[in-house]
Amino acid sequence: MSEQNKPKLKLAVYWGAACGGCCVSVLDVHEKLFDVVAAADLVFWPIALDIKYKDVEAMPDGHIDVTLFNGSVRNSENHHMAKLLRDKTKILVAYGSCSHMGGIPGLGNFSSRKEIFNRVYHDTETTVNPERIEPKEKYSVAEGELSLPEFYNDVRTLDQVVDVDYYLPGCPPQTERLVEVFMAIVTGAELPPTGSVIGALEKSQCDECERKKTDNKLIKEFKRPWEIIDDGETCFLEQGVICMGPATRGGCGYRCINGNAPCKGCYGPPADAPDPGAKMMSAIGTMIDSNDEAEIEKIVDGIVDPAGTFYRYSLPKAIIRRKLTTIKEN
Repeated sequence: MSEQNKPKLKLAVYWGAACGGCCVSVLDVHEKLFDVVAAADLVFWPIALDIKYKDVEAMPDGHIDVTLFNGSVRNSENHHMAKLLRDKTKILVAYGSCSHMGGIPGLGNFSSRKEIFNRVYHDTETTVNPERIEPKEKYSVAEGELSLPEFYNDVRTLDQVVDVDYYLPGCPPQTERLVEVFMAIVTGAELPPTGSVIGALEKSQCDECERKKTDNKLIKEFKRPWEIIDDGETCFLEQGVICMGPATRGGCGYRCINGNAPCKGCYGPPADAPDPGAKMMSAIGTMIDSNDEAEIEKIVDGIVDPAGTFYRYSLPKAIIRRKLTTIKEN
């Protein structure tokens, strides 16, 4: 069959618990969009197409060739769509940090559902809610019954709910990597084994970063980026600024660092370090220039919000985490 007569792939994109940046990154392919459109038909993308969930439910299993699932699983709607799209899709891609590792929404796992609701609906400084009203999953009005998805106690990664074929990391993934992966699928190129991280490198950010590094990485103080005058050339860590480069997979082109901002870890850990927080704490431990317990404690206290820093994008997948509560099967 000629390339001209080759049937188009069926492509789907779903937005779970996320900010929407991953969907924007799909649009950011710019003129490459013509290559995508020539090779694939979008059959489901709620923010761009008027296609209902019932239309997806009516599709035969395996009908969709590739689904880019961005966002973590925060509520029952995300859960239902994860299971539905898994059934309907040949290649399910966890697209972006939130579906890959939990992402920013995953920081919600530092609190329980009850704590989050108390803060949002009762305890914020500007909230006036004397009747202590909270969202209900079901509510009857004259016109009928209204419903909301169940808000889960825990944020989950996509692969904590369904089997995932590939992971394309980033917050959001770099558009160039998306195009490379998509065209590899279109052309029938040999893909890595199922379960692989694609569109990224095996080595760490530090391995591709061009900032100057020395053999002496010992420091006496940790600082926040605004507390130093960055020379634009020296390794952030050697300047005492936390940079997640040692615990983060390369492949993004270290764009944050090129913009004079330390890496925050959105590409997830390298293959040999499944927990970026543990990897980063190990790296930090080798840098502290002191053997005095009190001084070490003072230096470590200079790291503002260590849990949120080391697990900014990966809390739901962390080795050290709370026990996840059971979610109801639909």
